[in-house]
Amino acid sequence: MDAPWCEPLLTAAEMRAAEARHPGPTLELMERAGAACAAAALDRFPDARRWSIRCGGGANGGDGLVVARLLHEAGRDVHVVLHADEARVVGDAAANLRRVRDLGLPVGAEPGEGDAIVDALFGTGFAGAPRLGAAAAIAAIAQAGVPVVAVDLPSGVDASTGEVAGAAVRADLTVTFHRRKLGHAVAPGRFLAGEVVVADIGLDAAAGEAASGAVGEAIVGLVPRRGPQDNKYSAGSVLVVGGSTGLTGAPCLSSLAALRAGAGIVVCAVPASLDGIFEQRLLEVMSRPCPDDAEGRLVPAAADAIVAAAARAGAVALGPGIGRGDGVRALVGDLLARLDLPLVLDADGLFAAVGQLDAIRARRAPTVLTPHAGELARLLGRESAWIAAHRLAAVREAVAATGAVVLLKGADTLVAAPGDDGVLVSDLGNPGLATAGSGDVLTGVVAALLAKGMEPRLAAAAAAATGGVAARLAAARHGEAGLIASDVVDELSRTVSAHGKGGTR
Repeated sequence: MDAPWCEPLLTAAEMRAAEARHPGPTLELMERAGAACAAAALDRFPDARRWSIRCGGGANGGDGLVVARLLHEAGRDVHVVLHADEARVVGDAAANLRRVRDLGLPVGAEPGEGDAIVDALFGTGFAGAPRLGAAAAIAAIAQAGVPVVAVDLPSGVDASTGEVAGAAVRADLTVTFHRRKLGHAVAPGRFLAGEVVVADIGLDAAAGEAASGAVGEAIVGLVPRRGPQDNKYSAGSVLVVGGSTGLTGAPCLSSLAALRAGAGIVVCAVPASLDGIFEQRLLEVMSRPCPDDAEGRLVPAAADAIVAAAARAGAVALGPGIGRGDGVRALVGDLLARLDLPLVLDADGLFAAVGQLDAIRARRAPTVLTPHAGELARLLGRESAWIAAHRLAAVREAVAATGAVVLLKGADTLVAAPGDDGVLVSDLGNPGLATAGSGDVLTGVVAALLAKGMEPRLAAAAAAATGGVAARLAAARHGEAGLIASDVVDELSRTVSAHGKGGTR
Protein backbone atom coordinates (compact mmCIF):
# COMPACT_ATOMS: atom_id res chain seq x y z
CA MET A 1 0.00 0.00 0.00
CA ASP A 2 1.91 2.99 -1.32
CA ALA A 3 -0.05 6.20 -0.84
CA PRO A 4 0.63 9.34 1.21
CA TRP A 5 -2.76 9.06 2.89
CA CYS A 6 -2.23 5.46 4.01
CA GLU A 7 -0.03 3.80 6.65
CA PRO A 8 1.04 0.30 5.55
CA LEU A 9 -0.22 -2.55 7.72
CA LEU A 10 1.80 -5.72 7.34
CA THR A 11 0.89 -9.38 7.47
CA ALA A 12 3.30 -11.85 9.01
CA ALA A 13 4.45 -12.91 5.54
CA GLU A 14 5.07 -9.30 4.50
CA MET A 15 7.10 -8.71 7.65
CA ARG A 16 9.17 -11.81 6.97
CA ALA A 17 9.81 -10.55 3.44
CA ALA A 18 10.96 -7.19 4.83
CA GLU A 19 13.35 -8.94 7.21
CA ALA A 20 14.64 -11.18 4.41
CA ARG A 21 15.67 -8.09 2.43
CA HIS A 22 17.91 -6.90 5.26
CA PRO A 23 21.55 -7.30 4.16
CA GLY A 24 23.03 -7.47 7.65
CA PRO A 25 22.94 -10.18 10.34
CA THR A 26 19.57 -10.99 11.89
CA LEU A 27 21.19 -10.81 15.34
CA GLU A 28 21.58 -7.10 14.66
CA LEU A 29 17.83 -6.77 14.06
CA MET A 30 17.07 -8.60 17.29
CA GLU A 31 19.36 -6.27 19.23
CA ARG A 32 17.64 -3.21 17.79
CA ALA A 33 14.19 -4.63 18.47
CA GLY A 34 15.03 -5.43 22.08
CA ALA A 35 16.66 -2.04 22.58
CA ALA A 36 13.54 -0.30 21.29
CA CYS A 37 11.33 -2.32 23.66
CA ALA A 38 13.56 -1.65 26.64
CA ALA A 39 13.64 2.08 25.93
CA ALA A 40 9.87 2.26 25.55
CA ALA A 41 9.33 0.22 28.72
CA LEU A 42 11.58 2.50 30.75
CA ASP A 43 9.94 5.58 29.31
CA ARG A 44 6.38 4.42 29.93
CA PHE A 45 6.96 2.79 33.34
CA PRO A 46 9.93 4.61 34.90
CA ASP A 47 8.93 3.66 38.45
CA ALA A 48 8.90 -0.08 37.79
CA ARG A 49 11.99 -1.46 39.54
CA ARG A 50 11.35 -5.20 39.19
CA TRP A 51 10.66 -6.64 35.74
CA SER A 52 9.48 -10.14 34.92
CA ILE A 53 10.42 -11.07 31.34
CA ARG A 54 8.26 -13.90 29.96
CA CYS A 55 10.03 -15.44 26.94
CA GLY A 56 9.08 -18.08 24.43
CA GLY A 57 11.61 -20.18 22.59
CA GLY A 58 11.51 -18.34 19.26
CA ALA A 59 12.67 -15.01 17.90
CA ASN A 60 10.13 -13.09 19.99
CA GLY A 61 11.62 -14.68 23.09
CA GLY A 62 15.04 -13.66 21.80
CA ASP A 63 13.85 -10.07 21.62
CA GLY A 64 12.67 -10.43 25.21
CA LEU A 65 16.08 -11.66 26.30
CA VAL A 66 17.63 -8.51 24.82
CA VAL A 67 15.09 -6.48 26.79
CA ALA A 68 16.07 -8.34 29.96
CA ARG A 69 19.76 -7.61 29.48
CA LEU A 70 19.19 -3.91 28.74
CA LEU A 71 16.79 -3.40 31.64
CA HIS A 72 19.39 -5.00 33.89
CA GLU A 73 22.05 -2.63 32.52
CA ALA A 74 19.65 0.24 33.29
CA GLY A 75 19.68 -0.77 36.94
CA ARG A 76 16.43 -2.70 37.11
CA ASP A 77 15.88 -5.97 38.95
CA VAL A 78 15.18 -8.53 36.20
CA HIS A 79 13.90 -12.10 36.31
CA VAL A 80 13.57 -14.14 33.11
CA VAL A 81 10.92 -16.82 32.76
CA LEU A 82 11.69 -19.18 29.87
CA HIS A 83 8.55 -20.95 28.67
CA ALA A 84 10.48 -23.38 26.48
CA ASP A 85 12.90 -26.25 26.66
CA GLU A 86 16.29 -24.53 26.73
CA ALA A 87 17.74 -27.16 24.40
CA ARG A 88 15.26 -26.09 21.74
CA VAL A 89 16.21 -22.41 21.86
CA VAL A 90 18.44 -21.92 18.81
CA GLY A 91 19.95 -19.26 16.57
CA ASP A 92 19.82 -15.62 17.61
CA ALA A 93 17.61 -16.38 20.59
CA ALA A 94 20.18 -18.88 21.89
CA ALA A 95 22.94 -16.30 21.50
CA ASN A 96 20.99 -13.85 23.63
CA LEU A 97 20.15 -16.50 26.19
CA ARG A 98 23.90 -17.09 26.63
CA ARG A 99 24.42 -13.35 27.10
CA VAL A 100 21.73 -13.24 29.78
CA ARG A 101 23.28 -16.18 31.61
CA ASP A 102 26.75 -14.64 31.34
CA LEU A 103 25.38 -11.62 33.23
CA GLY A 104 24.15 -13.92 35.97
CA LEU A 105 20.51 -12.96 35.52
CA PRO A 106 18.06 -15.46 37.03
CA VAL A 107 16.37 -17.64 34.40
CA GLY A 108 13.69 -20.03 35.56
CA ALA A 109 10.43 -21.68 34.69
CA GLU A 110 8.42 -20.06 37.46
CA PRO A 111 7.38 -16.40 37.35
CA GLY A 112 9.08 -14.09 39.77
CA GLU A 113 7.29 -11.12 41.25
CA GLY A 114 7.55 -7.91 39.30
CA ASP A 115 6.23 -4.39 39.08
CA ALA A 116 5.76 -4.92 35.33
CA ILE A 117 5.90 -7.73 32.80
CA VAL A 118 7.40 -7.99 29.34
CA ASP A 119 5.38 -10.37 27.16
CA ALA A 120 7.78 -12.02 24.70
CA LEU A 121 6.03 -15.36 24.30
CA PHE A 122 4.86 -15.15 20.68
CA GLY A 123 5.45 -12.74 17.82
CA THR A 124 4.32 -12.35 14.23
CA GLY A 125 4.77 -16.04 13.48
CA PHE A 126 1.96 -17.05 15.83
CA ALA A 127 -1.42 -18.24 14.52
CA GLY A 128 -4.23 -20.31 15.97
CA ALA A 129 -4.83 -21.06 19.63
CA PRO A 130 -2.01 -21.35 22.17
CA ARG A 131 -1.32 -24.84 23.43
CA LEU A 132 -2.08 -25.73 27.01
CA GLY A 133 1.27 -24.65 28.49
CA ALA A 134 1.34 -21.40 26.56
CA ALA A 135 -2.26 -20.67 27.52
CA ALA A 136 -1.30 -21.11 31.17
CA ALA A 137 1.62 -18.72 30.70
CA ILE A 138 -0.74 -16.15 29.19
CA ALA A 139 -3.19 -16.62 32.06
CA ALA A 140 -0.37 -16.07 34.54
CA ILE A 141 0.40 -12.70 32.93
CA ALA A 142 -3.22 -11.62 33.40
CA GLN A 143 -3.30 -12.86 36.98
CA ALA A 144 -0.21 -10.85 37.92
CA GLY A 145 -2.24 -7.64 37.78
CA VAL A 146 0.69 -5.44 36.75
CA PRO A 147 1.40 -3.39 33.60
CA VAL A 148 2.34 -5.42 30.53
CA VAL A 149 4.64 -4.45 27.67
CA ALA A 150 4.16 -6.70 24.64
CA VAL A 151 7.03 -7.35 22.25
CA ASP A 152 5.72 -6.93 18.68
CA LEU A 153 2.18 -8.19 19.45
CA PRO A 154 0.28 -9.34 22.51
CA SER A 155 0.80 -13.10 22.64
CA GLY A 156 -2.22 -14.95 21.27
CA VAL A 157 -3.06 -12.34 18.64
CA ASP A 158 -2.70 -13.29 14.97
CA ALA A 159 -0.52 -10.63 13.36
CA SER A 160 -2.12 -11.05 9.94
CA THR A 161 -5.78 -10.92 10.95
CA GLY A 162 -6.21 -9.63 14.50
CA GLU A 163 -7.98 -12.88 15.35
CA VAL A 164 -7.76 -14.37 18.82
CA ALA A 165 -8.49 -18.11 18.79
CA GLY A 166 -7.76 -18.77 22.46
CA ALA A 167 -6.02 -17.14 25.41
CA ALA A 168 -4.34 -13.81 24.67
CA VAL A 169 -2.39 -11.18 26.54
CA ARG A 170 -3.96 -7.78 27.17
CA ALA A 171 -1.08 -5.31 26.93
CA ASP A 172 -0.81 -1.75 28.18
CA LEU A 173 1.93 -1.00 25.65
CA THR A 174 2.96 -2.85 22.50
CA VAL A 175 6.27 -2.11 20.80
CA THR A 176 6.27 -3.35 17.23
CA PHE A 177 8.95 -3.18 14.59
CA HIS A 178 9.22 -1.54 11.19
CA ARG A 179 5.46 -1.22 10.61
CA ARG A 180 2.23 -1.86 12.43
CA LYS A 181 0.68 -5.21 11.62
CA LEU A 182 -2.92 -5.86 10.64
CA GLY A 183 -3.37 -7.51 14.02
CA HIS A 184 -2.74 -4.18 15.75
CA ALA A 185 -5.49 -2.46 13.76
CA VAL A 186 -8.21 -5.08 13.36
CA ALA A 187 -10.47 -6.28 16.17
CA PRO A 188 -10.31 -8.15 18.40
CA GLY A 189 -6.51 -7.80 18.38
CA ARG A 190 -6.67 -4.00 18.31
CA PHE A 191 -8.41 -4.00 21.69
CA LEU A 192 -5.61 -6.04 23.30
CA ALA A 193 -2.60 -4.06 22.07
CA GLY A 194 -2.98 -0.96 24.23
CA GLU A 195 -0.78 1.89 23.07
CA VAL A 196 1.21 0.82 20.00
CA VAL A 197 4.70 2.21 19.40
CA VAL A 198 6.41 1.52 16.07
CA ALA A 199 10.20 1.18 16.30
CA ASP A 200 12.56 1.64 13.37
CA ILE A 201 14.99 -1.28 13.40
CA GLY A 202 16.73 -0.42 10.13
CA LEU A 203 14.67 -2.39 7.62
CA ASP A 204 14.26 -1.10 4.08
CA ALA A 205 11.06 0.93 3.84
CA ALA A 206 10.35 -0.43 0.35
CA ALA A 207 7.29 0.97 -1.40
CA GLY A 208 4.43 -1.39 -2.06
CA GLU A 209 5.44 -3.95 0.58
CA ALA A 210 1.97 -4.04 2.17
CA ALA A 211 -1.33 -4.91 0.50
CA SER A 212 -3.35 -3.31 3.33
CA GLY A 213 -3.21 0.01 5.09
CA ALA A 214 -4.73 2.31 7.68
CA VAL A 215 -6.15 5.47 6.18
CA GLY A 216 -5.20 8.78 7.73
CA GLU A 217 -6.88 12.17 7.64
CA ALA A 218 -5.05 12.94 4.40
CA ILE A 219 -7.43 10.67 2.49
CA VAL A 220 -10.10 13.33 2.97
CA GLY A 221 -7.93 15.42 0.63
CA LEU A 222 -9.02 13.12 -2.19
CA VAL A 223 -12.62 14.27 -1.85
CA PRO A 224 -13.42 16.66 -4.72
CA ARG A 225 -14.71 20.09 -3.72
CA ARG A 226 -16.96 22.31 -5.76
CA GLY A 227 -15.08 24.39 -8.28
CA PRO A 228 -16.05 27.66 -9.96
CA GLN A 229 -17.13 25.74 -13.07
CA ASP A 230 -19.55 23.48 -11.19
CA ASN A 231 -23.31 23.56 -11.01
CA LYS A 232 -25.43 21.61 -8.55
CA TYR A 233 -25.45 18.53 -10.76
CA SER A 234 -21.76 18.43 -11.62
CA ALA A 235 -20.95 18.95 -7.93
CA GLY A 236 -22.68 15.63 -7.25
CA SER A 237 -26.33 14.60 -7.49
CA VAL A 238 -27.61 12.02 -4.99
CA LEU A 239 -30.90 10.15 -4.76
CA VAL A 240 -31.78 8.76 -1.33
CA VAL A 241 -34.44 6.04 -1.27
CA GLY A 242 -35.94 5.18 2.08
CA GLY A 243 -38.21 6.11 4.94
CA SER A 244 -41.20 4.41 6.52
CA THR A 245 -43.48 5.02 9.46
CA GLY A 246 -41.33 5.55 12.54
CA LEU A 247 -38.14 5.68 10.48
CA THR A 248 -38.24 9.05 8.74
CA GLY A 249 -35.10 10.26 10.51
CA ALA A 250 -32.78 7.83 8.72
CA PRO A 251 -33.24 9.15 5.14
CA CYS A 252 -33.20 12.70 6.50
CA LEU A 253 -29.78 12.13 8.06
CA SER A 254 -28.46 10.47 4.90
CA SER A 255 -29.75 13.32 2.74
CA LEU A 256 -28.29 16.05 4.92
CA ALA A 257 -24.99 14.18 5.25
CA ALA A 258 -24.73 13.96 1.44
CA LEU A 259 -25.23 17.70 1.17
CA ARG A 260 -22.76 18.50 3.93
CA ALA A 261 -20.20 16.19 2.31
CA GLY A 262 -20.39 18.35 -0.80
CA ALA A 263 -23.18 17.00 -3.01
CA GLY A 264 -24.78 19.81 -4.98
CA ILE A 265 -28.29 18.39 -4.99
CA VAL A 266 -30.08 15.63 -3.11
CA VAL A 267 -33.49 14.17 -3.89
CA CYS A 268 -35.21 11.87 -1.41
CA ALA A 269 -37.69 9.28 -2.72
CA VAL A 270 -40.10 8.63 0.16
CA PRO A 271 -43.47 7.04 0.93
CA ALA A 272 -46.23 9.32 -0.33
CA SER A 273 -48.19 9.19 2.93
CA LEU A 274 -45.16 10.55 4.80
CA ASP A 275 -44.13 13.20 2.28
CA GLY A 276 -45.37 16.05 4.47
CA ILE A 277 -42.87 15.09 7.16
CA PHE A 278 -39.98 15.26 4.71
CA GLU A 279 -41.20 18.53 3.20
CA GLN A 280 -41.04 20.11 6.65
CA ARG A 281 -37.78 18.57 7.82
CA LEU A 282 -35.67 18.90 4.68
CA LEU A 283 -35.48 22.46 3.45
CA GLU A 284 -32.64 21.92 0.99
CA VAL A 285 -33.67 18.44 -0.17
CA MET A 286 -36.38 17.79 -2.74
CA SER A 287 -38.73 14.94 -1.86
CA ARG A 288 -40.34 12.61 -4.39
CA PRO A 289 -43.47 10.95 -3.01
CA CYS A 290 -43.75 7.35 -4.17
CA PRO A 291 -46.46 4.68 -3.82
CA ASP A 292 -46.63 3.12 -0.37
CA ASP A 293 -48.81 0.79 1.67
CA ALA A 294 -51.08 1.38 4.63
CA GLU A 295 -48.13 1.04 6.99
CA GLY A 296 -46.14 3.78 5.29
CA ARG A 297 -43.67 1.54 3.46
CA LEU A 298 -42.64 1.82 -0.16
CA VAL A 299 -44.18 -0.85 -2.38
CA PRO A 300 -42.95 -2.55 -5.58
CA ALA A 301 -45.05 -0.12 -7.66
CA ALA A 302 -42.74 2.67 -6.46
CA ALA A 303 -39.90 1.36 -8.64
CA ASP A 304 -40.89 3.30 -11.76
CA ALA A 305 -41.02 6.61 -9.89
CA ILE A 306 -37.67 5.91 -8.22
CA VAL A 307 -35.97 4.97 -11.48
CA ALA A 308 -37.34 8.18 -13.04
CA ALA A 309 -36.05 10.22 -10.09
CA ALA A 310 -32.61 8.65 -10.59
CA ALA A 311 -32.34 9.92 -14.17
CA ARG A 312 -30.18 12.90 -13.20
CA ALA A 313 -28.50 11.35 -10.16
CA GLY A 314 -24.86 10.41 -9.95
CA ALA A 315 -25.41 7.89 -7.15
CA VAL A 316 -28.21 6.31 -5.13
CA ALA A 317 -28.39 5.55 -1.41
CA LEU A 318 -30.89 2.71 -0.99
CA GLY A 319 -32.20 1.53 2.33
CA PRO A 320 -32.11 4.11 5.13
CA GLY A 321 -35.30 3.66 7.13
CA ILE A 322 -37.01 1.80 4.28
CA GLY A 323 -38.54 -0.75 6.64
CA ARG A 324 -39.03 -4.47 6.27
CA GLY A 325 -41.56 -6.68 4.53
CA ASP A 326 -42.18 -8.66 1.37
CA GLY A 327 -43.04 -5.52 -0.59
CA VAL A 328 -39.79 -3.80 0.40
CA ARG A 329 -37.85 -6.93 -0.45
CA ALA A 330 -39.39 -7.07 -3.92
CA LEU A 331 -38.78 -3.36 -4.47
CA VAL A 332 -35.12 -3.57 -3.47
CA GLY A 333 -34.59 -6.55 -5.78
CA ASP A 334 -36.19 -4.68 -8.69
CA LEU A 335 -34.11 -1.54 -8.05
CA LEU A 336 -30.88 -3.53 -7.84
CA ALA A 337 -31.63 -4.76 -11.35
CA ARG A 338 -32.87 -1.49 -12.86
CA LEU A 339 -30.66 1.23 -11.40
CA ASP A 340 -27.57 1.49 -13.59
CA LEU A 341 -25.57 3.99 -11.53
CA PRO A 342 -23.38 3.74 -8.41
CA LEU A 343 -25.37 2.58 -5.43
CA VAL A 344 -24.91 2.38 -1.66
CA LEU A 345 -26.95 -0.33 0.02
CA ASP A 346 -27.44 0.05 3.76
CA ALA A 347 -29.68 -0.62 6.74
CA ASP A 348 -33.00 -2.26 5.83
CA GLY A 349 -31.85 -2.30 2.22
CA LEU A 350 -29.30 -4.90 3.35
CA PHE A 351 -32.02 -6.79 5.20
CA ALA A 352 -34.05 -6.91 1.98
CA ALA A 353 -31.01 -8.17 0.06
CA VAL A 354 -30.70 -11.35 2.14
CA GLY A 355 -31.09 -14.20 -0.32
CA GLN A 356 -30.68 -11.81 -3.26
CA LEU A 357 -26.91 -11.60 -3.39
CA ASP A 358 -26.94 -12.70 -7.02
CA ALA A 359 -28.83 -9.49 -7.82
CA ILE A 360 -26.01 -7.47 -6.29
CA ARG A 361 -23.38 -9.48 -8.14
CA ALA A 362 -25.24 -9.01 -11.44
CA ARG A 363 -25.07 -5.23 -11.24
CA ARG A 364 -22.72 -3.60 -13.73
CA ALA A 365 -22.55 -0.26 -11.94
CA PRO A 366 -20.49 0.01 -8.73
CA THR A 367 -22.13 -1.14 -5.52
CA VAL A 368 -21.01 -0.37 -1.97
CA LEU A 369 -22.44 -2.28 0.98
CA THR A 370 -22.12 -0.69 4.41
CA PRO A 371 -23.13 -3.31 7.01
CA HIS A 372 -22.40 -3.53 10.69
CA ALA A 373 -21.53 -6.96 12.09
CA GLY A 374 -25.14 -8.02 12.62
CA GLU A 375 -26.20 -7.03 9.12
CA LEU A 376 -23.23 -8.78 7.56
CA ALA A 377 -23.95 -11.91 9.60
CA ARG A 378 -27.48 -11.95 8.22
CA LEU A 379 -26.26 -11.46 4.66
CA LEU A 380 -23.76 -14.30 4.91
CA GLY A 381 -25.89 -16.65 6.97
CA ARG A 382 -23.48 -16.58 9.90
CA GLU A 383 -23.58 -15.65 13.57
CA SER A 384 -22.71 -12.11 14.64
CA ALA A 385 -20.13 -13.53 17.04
CA TRP A 386 -18.32 -15.18 14.12
CA ILE A 387 -18.18 -11.86 12.26
CA ALA A 388 -16.78 -10.12 15.35
CA ALA A 389 -14.10 -12.79 15.76
CA HIS A 390 -13.14 -12.98 12.07
CA ARG A 391 -13.62 -9.49 10.70
CA LEU A 392 -11.05 -9.72 7.90
CA ALA A 393 -12.31 -13.10 6.76
CA ALA A 394 -15.90 -11.86 6.95
CA VAL A 395 -15.42 -8.76 4.84
CA ARG A 396 -13.50 -10.76 2.23
CA GLU A 397 -16.21 -13.42 2.18
CA ALA A 398 -18.81 -10.70 1.62
CA VAL A 399 -16.84 -9.29 -1.32
CA ALA A 400 -16.57 -12.75 -2.86
CA ALA A 401 -20.29 -13.40 -2.37
CA THR A 402 -21.53 -10.10 -3.80
CA GLY A 403 -18.85 -8.72 -6.10
CA ALA A 404 -19.37 -5.38 -4.32
CA VAL A 405 -17.16 -3.08 -2.32
CA VAL A 406 -17.91 -3.89 1.32
CA LEU A 407 -17.46 -1.46 4.20
CA LEU A 408 -17.75 -3.32 7.50
CA LYS A 409 -18.49 -0.76 10.18
CA GLY A 410 -16.87 -0.75 13.60
CA ALA A 411 -14.12 0.89 15.61
CA ASP A 412 -11.90 -0.59 12.92
CA THR A 413 -14.01 0.07 9.83
CA LEU A 414 -12.79 -2.25 7.07
CA VAL A 415 -13.11 -1.62 3.34
CA ALA A 416 -12.51 -4.44 0.87
CA ALA A 417 -13.04 -4.58 -2.88
CA PRO A 418 -13.13 -7.21 -5.62
CA GLY A 419 -9.76 -7.99 -7.14
CA ASP A 420 -7.78 -6.59 -4.22
CA ASP A 421 -6.34 -8.81 -1.49
CA GLY A 422 -5.71 -5.88 0.83
CA VAL A 423 -8.10 -3.96 3.04
CA LEU A 424 -8.28 -0.35 4.07
CA VAL A 425 -8.79 0.27 7.79
CA SER A 426 -10.29 3.48 9.14
CA ASP A 427 -10.16 4.12 12.88
CA LEU A 428 -10.35 7.89 12.95
CA GLY A 429 -13.61 8.13 14.86
CA ASN A 430 -14.39 7.96 18.55
CA PRO A 431 -16.82 6.11 20.85
CA GLY A 432 -19.34 8.90 20.32
CA LEU A 433 -20.15 7.32 16.94
CA ALA A 434 -21.84 4.45 18.78
CA THR A 435 -25.16 6.24 18.44
CA ALA A 436 -28.32 5.80 16.43
CA GLY A 437 -28.11 7.38 12.99
CA SER A 438 -24.33 7.39 12.56
CA GLY A 439 -24.64 4.67 9.93
CA ASP A 440 -27.17 6.73 8.02
CA VAL A 441 -24.73 9.63 8.04
CA LEU A 442 -22.02 7.40 6.61
CA THR A 443 -24.38 6.19 3.87
CA GLY A 444 -25.03 9.76 2.78
CA VAL A 445 -21.32 10.58 2.68
CA VAL A 446 -20.50 7.49 0.61
CA ALA A 447 -23.27 8.39 -1.83
CA ALA A 448 -22.00 11.96 -2.16
CA LEU A 449 -18.46 10.82 -2.91
CA LEU A 450 -19.67 8.28 -5.46
CA ALA A 451 -21.75 11.01 -7.10
CA LYS A 452 -18.61 13.12 -7.33
CA GLY A 453 -16.96 10.39 -9.38
CA MET A 454 -14.67 8.83 -6.79
CA GLU A 455 -13.60 5.23 -7.34
CA PRO A 456 -15.87 3.10 -5.08
CA ARG A 457 -13.19 1.65 -2.78
CA LEU A 458 -11.64 5.05 -2.19
CA ALA A 459 -15.07 6.64 -1.82
CA ALA A 460 -15.98 4.18 0.93
CA ALA A 461 -12.67 4.60 2.78
CA ALA A 462 -12.69 8.38 2.40
CA ALA A 463 -16.28 8.52 3.63
CA ALA A 464 -15.39 6.52 6.74
CA ALA A 465 -12.44 8.81 7.40
CA THR A 466 -14.49 11.95 6.77
CA GLY A 467 -17.12 10.78 9.22
CA GLY A 468 -14.45 9.93 11.77
CA VAL A 469 -12.76 13.32 11.56
CA ALA A 470 -16.15 15.06 11.72
CA ALA A 471 -16.99 13.02 14.83
CA ARG A 472 -13.80 14.25 16.47
CA LEU A 473 -14.71 17.84 15.71
CA ALA A 474 -18.23 17.25 16.99
CA ALA A 475 -16.91 15.67 20.19
CA ALA A 476 -14.64 18.65 20.77
CA ARG A 477 -17.72 20.85 20.64
CA HIS A 478 -20.30 18.65 22.38
CA GLY A 479 -18.32 15.94 24.17
CA GLU A 480 -18.41 12.23 23.35
CA ALA A 481 -20.91 11.14 25.98
CA GLY A 482 -23.97 12.64 24.35
CA LEU A 483 -22.82 12.91 20.75
CA ILE A 484 -25.65 12.46 18.27
CA ALA A 485 -25.61 11.81 14.55
CA SER A 486 -26.72 15.30 13.56
CA ASP A 487 -23.71 16.71 15.45
CA VAL A 488 -21.51 14.77 13.04
CA VAL A 489 -23.50 16.02 10.03
CA ASP A 490 -22.88 19.58 11.16
CA GLU A 491 -19.10 19.05 11.01
CA LEU A 492 -18.88 17.33 7.62
CA SER A 493 -18.58 20.49 5.55
CA ARG A 494 -15.83 21.83 7.81
CA THR A 495 -14.00 18.52 7.53
CA VAL A 496 -14.11 18.33 3.74
CA SER A 497 -13.35 22.04 3.36
CA ALA A 498 -10.23 21.75 5.48
CA HIS A 499 -8.86 18.78 3.59
CA GLY A 500 -10.47 18.64 0.15
CA LYS A 501 -9.14 19.52 -3.27
CA GLY A 502 -10.68 21.88 -5.82
CA GLY A 503 -12.95 20.74 -8.61
CA THR A 504 -15.21 17.73 -8.90
CA ARG A 505 -13.47 15.78 -11.65
